[in-house]
Formats: sequence, structure tokens, C-alpha cells
Amino acid sequence: MINKHQPASNPPPAGDVRGVTVSSPATVANVVCGFDILGFALNSPCDEFTLALSDEPGVQIINLDDFNLPTLAEKNVSGASLLALLDETPDVKGFTLYSKKQIKPGSGIGSSAASAAGPVVAANHLLGHRFSKQDLVRFAMFGEKVASGVKHADNIAPCIYGGVTLIRSIHPLDIISIEAPPLHVTVVHPQIEVRTSDARQILKQQVLLKDAIKQWGNIAGLVAGFIKGDYDLIGRSLEDFIIEPVRSILIPGFDEVKKNCKSAGALGGGISGSGPSIFMLSRDADTAKAVEVEMIAVYEKIGLAYQTHVTTINMEGVKIS
Repeated sequence: MINKHQPASNPPPAGDVRGVTVSSPATVANVVCGFDILGFALNSPCDEFTLALSDEPGVQIINLDDFNLPTLAEKNVSGASLLALLDETPDVKGFTLYSKKQIKPGSGIGSSAASAAGPVVAANHLLGHRFSKQDLVRFAMFGEKVASGVKHADNIAPCIYGGVTLIRSIHPLDIISIEAPPLHVTVVHPQIEVRTSDARQILKQQVLLKDAIKQWGNIAGLVAGFIKGDYDLIGRSLEDFIIEPVRSILIPGFDEVKKNCKSAGALGGGISGSGPSIFMLSRDADTAKAVEVEMIAVYEKIGLAYQTHVTTINMEGVKIS
């Protein structure tokens, strides 16, 4: 594959039939109790990708940000996803990708999923929408494997489908979109990095049956709460007996953030993906902003740099600009 190290000229101009720009959203995966099977998309932040058809074989990657991500396609999340798509498009020689990321890698809000999903949606647009959304998730999972060593779709699916999604199965891939009531989301990203691969390694390999039963009940309750628009049921179901007790030790201030945010009116929340970001769901914008105040107070006291986002659930997913 072609490896492009130096920035080239600007991306193709708007209206160029050989190029398209997309906005690829951040996502919250697991949603507390739904490890690897539940996720939802956020309206902000978003990454921006411009993809152009190329007469050169393979994938050329040109980074327009300061994250210094690999430009060799096989080692880049976006590149691996596009290579998987190219394997099923023998009539296409290659792509040039201009990547401008806003979602910090290792933040826990789906940076790798945004990088995997956005470019394949852009490619599908350039190719006349020949692939289904499920096909695009399948391609993007190759990118997630580069990032974490494991193919998983709990971030990719909502990134591509929008809204809340349930991954019933990976083999075969079975994705269900779930209706949800209006929800406001507050996210705090402590400025530390928790690598998904590292966060997976510390998980227990065996689970007590009593804990599994509680977890199944919460997953079912959360899905039912979304579909019924039952905010109280959503709040009661946002409990994790398996993953959070282990992973939360990697996140300074986690317990205090969760306690204070619920006291401020949040329905509940927890670790976003593998962390370190923490998310909280609220019924309305005022509560979501009050939750942000509590998050800020905790990290100001700790003296740890942070970033916050107050947003809503993105119902569209990757958007063509």
C-alpha cells in the first residue's frame, strides 16, 4: 500500500465528483450494562474526513491534524477499513483520504470507530451506495481490530446507523436499531489515556452466575426503557455488576463523579466505552448542564485536566457534508 507521510495539497473542492466530505460522530459504547452490544451516537464532537477516488492502487492517508496517527494503510484504522472495502470492489483502484480528527484517540468516546466508519460511508457514497449499512459495519470492524485487537461493533454500529443500536450477534452480524426518547448526554474526558486493548486485558474471564443474572436484567430493562420512553426504568437499569467495578479503578474521580451527577438529577451513567470518559444521561438540557458543573468540580479539585461535552443523541450517524 502507498504510504503518504507529507501533507499534500488541500482536499478536493466541494462539488468534485471524485471526492466527498463526511462528519463522523463520537459514540458511547456499552451504555453501562451492555458490554460490546449497546451503543449510541453523539451530536458532538465529530471527526471530518474527505475521501477521493484515486488512480493509484491502495489507500493514501494524509493527516490534517496533530495526532500523528499512522499513514501506512494496514496500520491505520481508516486505512484498514477502506482496504476491506477495496477487497470487494475490484473495479476501484484506490482512495486518497484526508483525515481531520477532533475526537482524541484513547478518549473512550469512539475515536477509532469514527475513523473506521466515516471513510467507508464516504466510499459508499462515491460508489453509488452499492453496500448496505451492515456491509459498512463489517468493513469498519477491520479498523476496530487494528485499534483494539478485537473486532467489535458497539461503537461502529451507532456511528453508521445513528441513534441507539443493539448488536445481537457478531457472527453472523445482526444489528438492531432501538427507538429512544429525547435524552441529553454529558461527557467528561479526564486527560489521561486508557487504551481499549489494555482495558480489555484486566477484565475477569469468569463471571458469577448471580452477577450475570443481574446484568441480563439490566440490559433488558434498559432496552425496554428506551423503547417505552420510561426515564425511570432507564435510570434503574444503568447498573453494571461485571465491567465497571474493574475498569473504574483506571479512572481518577470516577465514583465521586457518578455520585455527584446522580445527585444533580442525572438518570445515571458510567464509563464510556473503555474509558477514561464518563457519560451521564439526563431528561433535559438544564439537568445536563448541572451535571457538567459537578463533573468540572470533581476534576478541578483533583487537579486533573479535562474536557467536557454537553450534547444529545445523534439520530443520523455519519453525515455527508
